[in-house]
Amino acid sequence: MAYSKKEKFGNKDIRLAIFGKALAHPARVAILKKLAMHDNCYFSEISDNIPLADSTISQHLSELKKAGLVEWKYEPPRIKYFLNIANWKQARKYLKEFLKTKS
Repeated sequence: MAYSKKEKFGNKDIRLAIFGKALAHPARVAILKKLAMHDNCYFSEISDNIPLADSTISQHLSELKKAGLVEWKYEPPRIKYFLNIANWKQARKYLKEFLKTKS
């Protein structure tokens, strides 16, 4: 069984990879765009704009939450989703720094 060697990389590189993985699907990009246009959204407001099954959208939201880009708040009987602004700014900063590097 292979094991991860992530600890051999810097924290910035690890975080950038996590953010990159979260951005690696067009549905997740669409979710982030929707949340960026509004302070918050309920699940139904997100799912109305994405042509996927609700269960698939839930999985994508889960990946975005795992990466720290999206947060949620339970407001019975619904859940409100919103951007984690601090992590969103960090992701933008790391991506800008990365894109400035020369190959």
